[in-house]
Amino acid sequence: MTAPAAPAPGTTPPALADPPLGLGEPRGPSFLPGRPPALPDRPTPEALAAAPPTTPFASPHAHAPVRPPRPRTLRPLTTAILAAVLAGGAAGYAAGALGDDDPGAPAPAARASGDLEAVAARVLPSVVSVRTANGQGSGFVFDERGRILTNAHVVEGSSRVTVELQDGRSLSAEVVGDDPAHDVAVLEPETSRGLRAADLATGTRPGVGDTVLAIGSPLGLSGTVTSGIVSALDRSVRLGDSDSAGGAGGGQQRALQTDASINPGNSGGPLVDADGRVIGINTAIATLDQQRGGSIGIGFAIPVADAADAARTIIDGG
Repeated sequence: MTAPAAPAPGTTPPALADPPLGLGEPRGPSFLPGRPPALPDRPTPEALAAAPPTTPFASPHAHAPVRPPRPRTLRPLTTAILAAVLAGGAAGYAAGALGDDDPGAPAPAARASGDLEAVAARVLPSVVSVRTANGQGSGFVFDERGRILTNAHVVEGSSRVTVELQDGRSLSAEVVGDDPAHDVAVLEPETSRGLRAADLATGTRPGVGDTVLAIGSPLGLSGTVTSGIVSALDRSVRLGDSDSAGGAGGGQQRALQTDASINPGNSGGPLVDADGRVIGINTAIATLDQQRGGSIGIGFAIPVADAADAARTIIDGG
């Protein structure tokens, strides 16, 4: 059987005798099995030259003039944000350039809570609870001989007291002497074995806003640590008891103010800075209820330099 001849270029191919069912109208270009579909003639150069110009992707409204796009103007808020970003980038670049001159300079960083935990762990072994026949307070080891600083009002009327260490040991201690005017007393325990002196910040002055820890035995809870800041310097407060022997107590002395929680039993314990150095001895609190005194965020500590001077005078027998 001879295959039907292919249609000549440019002519319409004859329709199939039996068109396929279900295609509907129009069916598209006719297709003969075994033959390529007929393609339209390629236009000649003369026909292309005579044809009107066309625009790719012509709009349905091709007759309307096409206006060029209007340039967008940044809104003021966007402009401000962009300026801030650019300024930040410039500052970052400047900081980076300056940092290149000293690559070993440490970057400032906020002190993390883990740092304060380490400070507390370092200072706690130097802190003791002080028990007398009349009450209880706190103290801390301040020299290599194991001698202990506390408040004069804690040991008032006692010649010997009991000190309890963080490791659970209890030692008898002699009251070497006291200075009621500065509310300072010195204790000497029966042994210095296992006692470690705390670092004293006698050569530096704390600043308002510095982080501090108050450590002691409030209400008999030994090893209690509270945190806060230095709220003020050189507050004039009354220390000691005006009814103490000789009437020397009750005078106005300078003190550090702190918002670290201080309660009865904290007296004589250390107030330490964020480097673990003692900056003061917790000694008094402001309270709204004299009968049930408790922390209201205003506590006072004797500056460690004043306490150390008073302790040396006591030890020297002056």
